[in-house]
Amino acid sequence: MRQDTDPKSGFNRVSRTFHSLRPPFPLPPPDAAVSAVSYTLSLRRNSPFPDSVTAFVDAATGHSISYEELIYRAETLAANLATVFKLSKGDAAFVLSPNLIQVPILYFALLSLGVIVSPANPLSTRSDLTRLFHLSKPAIVFTVTSIAEREYGIPTVLLDSPEFDSLTQSKIHNPSPLASPARVNQSDLAAILYSSGTTGMVKGVMLTHRNLTALAAGYDAVRVKRKEPAVFLFTMPFFHVYGFSFGFKAMVLSDTVVIMERFNLKGMLSAVERFRVTNLAVVPSLLVALTKDDVTNEYDLTTLEGIACGSAPLGKDTAEAFKAKFPNVVLIQVCLLNYEHIISSS
Repeated sequence: MRQDTDPKSGFNRVSRTFHSLRPPFPLPPPDAAVSAVSYTLSLRRNSPFPDSVTAFVDAATGHSISYEELIYRAETLAANLATVFKLSKGDAAFVLSPNLIQVPILYFALLSLGVIVSPANPLSTRSDLTRLFHLSKPAIVFTVTSIAEREYGIPTVLLDSPEFDSLTQSKIHNPSPLASPARVNQSDLAAILYSSGTTGMVKGVMLTHRNLTALAAGYDAVRVKRKEPAVFLFTMPFFHVYGFSFGFKAMVLSDTVVIMERFNLKGMLSAVERFRVTNLAVVPSLLVALTKDDVTNEYDLTTLEGIACGSAPLGKDTAEAFKAKFPNVVLIQVCLLNYEHIISSS
């Protein structure tokens, strides 16, 4: 630790930032040609669980895919997107979808090609979409049937269509490895996410592959030995940095992820009971609901081991009230990954 950093708090008086008191974890050299996908997949070697374990489960239908199938489908989709749509490194893909199993498959396929992933809220207004298009300048749109009536003026692929499903199952022409045929560097742009617009207009927030490799390495560094994979229920959308980043966590740690396309409290509690969920990823307002609503007494929540709460500060009173109601559940305040750059052009 540098001499100008307080050893007790981690505060650096020169940069006026706080640094972790933990020792740094190993990362690939900054100039190494390593994509977020290839590095994340390499960390799976540290997992004691085989690729046959369940990766994602749809809470509404029970449909699931294994990590083996997810990786194969992402690899196949990447090859077909490069062949059919001529997508290549540096292109941007706009993703407008609720939480579907197809979304993480798409993310990993795009990132492996060096294509910039730009996901947004599917309920965005037309004026919001106009601004987001201006910020990301996409070459292609991935969306769903329910909002496909919008015209984007560029190639559009429906994630919930048989055509997309076929793109993930068989390579149309020459096989292509999951890694990009073009060199993907850690300094390359990987994603453009969007801020809430709290101060002024919505801004595009850029993340590099280096940001994401550091994120994956951080999850690997705190890996906990388990007899079985953790079962996480995601209440947050994949287009938000919370859901986006936890997708990498799941891949690194072999978590089984239960996803909900449409969220409601009773549906979530039912899914916890049905799928023996061990961990929840929530926002503070949902934690308040779990604490105050007696409907929780109607469900078997005894499998819950931990709750990760993020996207906003968690009040002390709320945390204490939750611990009083669920004394055997570990509550963690999540600090989301740092952004690389902000796009705020008008």
